[in-house]
Amino acid sequence: MRDSTSLRRHLARQVDHWTSAAVRLGRLEDLAAPEAWKNLEQYLGLSLRDYLRGVAERAVRRGNALRAALAMADGERELEAVRRELLAFRRHYLRAETTVEFFTDAINTRTNPVQGALLRALDTLANRSMAAILEPIGYETPIAITYFDRGLGAMILKAGLRLWDGGAVSPAAAIKIVRHNLERPTALVHECGHQAAHITGWNDELARTLRAGLDPSSPLAETWACWSSEIAADAVAFVLTGYGSVLALHDVLAGDTGFVFQVIPGDPHPMSFLRVELGIQMCRMAWGDGPWDELARAWRETYPSSSAPSDARALVTASMPRLPAIARLTLATPMRAFRGRSLVDIASPARVSPRTLAELQLRLGPALHTSSHWIWTECLRLLALTALRDGDEMSRDARRRPPPLDWMLRLGGIQQAA
Repeated sequence: MRDSTSLRRHLARQVDHWTSAAVRLGRLEDLAAPEAWKNLEQYLGLSLRDYLRGVAERAVRRGNALRAALAMADGERELEAVRRELLAFRRHYLRAETTVEFFTDAINTRTNPVQGALLRALDTLANRSMAAILEPIGYETPIAITYFDRGLGAMILKAGLRLWDGGAVSPAAAIKIVRHNLERPTALVHECGHQAAHITGWNDELARTLRAGLDPSSPLAETWACWSSEIAADAVAFVLTGYGSVLALHDVLAGDTGFVFQVIPGDPHPMSFLRVELGIQMCRMAWGDGPWDELARAWRETYPSSSAPSDARALVTASMPRLPAIARLTLATPMRAFRGRSLVDIASPARVSPRTLAELQLRLGPALHTSSHWIWTECLRLLALTALRDGDEMSRDARRRPPPLDWMLRLGGIQQAA
C-alpha cells in the first residue's frame, strides 16, 4: 500500500506551490510597469485590470478548493482523486498564466513615453474603425488595446472570445501592430474589420453571397466563399482608408513568385495575386480610373500569370473576369448583418477618395496635422491620407509633407511632436 501520510504531504506542498503562483498572478503591478499602465486610457486600464484579476482569482479559488478537498480527503482513493484534480489545477494555472502574460506583455510595450503615445493613438484609431461600422447599425463597439511586435502582418485576438483559461470572455480586442507599418497602419483597420465582421456575423453571410453570386455549383464560388473573412476585413480597410490600404496591402504581399501565387488549402487568406487585384477592382468600382490602374500594370508585369504553377494559373484565369462581381457583392450588396444596408451605405468610400482627401488637405492646410480638434475629428481620414502619400501626386514632394508620425503623437497625447 502507498504511504498516505507521505502522499498527503507531497500533495500539500504542490497545492501550496500552484496556489501561491496563482496569487502572484493577480499582482498586476508586478507584471506590467506602472508607467505602462498609465499609458492606457482609463476605461481600457480599468477593464483590463478587472478582467485579469478575475482570471487570477478564479485560479486562486480553485487552489483554495483543492486545499479544502485535501484536508477532507480520507484514504488512498480520495487522495488519488485530489492528485488528479491537482494535475487539472496545474493545467488551469498555466492557461491562466498565458492569458495574463499575453495582456501584460502587450501593456509593457508602452513603457516608453513615445511608444505609449503612439499606441494610445492606435487604440483610438482602432476604436474609430470599429465604431464606423458597428455604431450606425446599432452594435456596441468593444474596447481595443494595441501593441507592437515583429513580423510582416498585423493580427487580432478578438474581443468577446474565451481565451486560454476558459473563463470570462475577453473585454478587449488585442491588435498586434508590426513596426515596419507604423507610419501607415491601415492593417490595423483590416484587423478591426475582422472584429466588426465577427460581431455582425458578416463573414458567413458574405460567404453565402459569394457562392450564390458566382454560381454555387462551381468550384470557383466555393474557393472565394472560403476566403470571405479576409475579403470582408480588406473591404472594411478599403472603405475607411481608401487606396492607401491597397498600396499597403500590395507592399506586404509583394513577395517572391511562389508566395504571390500560393494557395494553401483551408487558409482563409486569398491568393496574394488575386487579393491585390480585388483591392484594385474596389478602387475602380468606387472611383473609376486612377493611379490604381498603373499599380495593376506594374503588378501584372512583375507577376505574370504565366509564371504561376498550372493550378494557380487556372484559378487566376477563372477569377479575373469575376473580380468586378466579387467587388460588387462585397461592397454593395445589402446584408442582414448590416440591418439591410450594404457596406458602402454604412461607410462610403467617397469620403476617402484621393480627390476628397486632397480637398481636405487643401481646405485645412497644416491645421489638419497640428490642430488637436482636426486630428481628433479626422484621424481615420488622416490615416487614409498618410497611407496614400506614396501613390498621390500631390504628396510626392516630401518637402510638402509633415513628418508622418507627428499627428499620431498628438493624437496620443504628446502635444509637441518629437
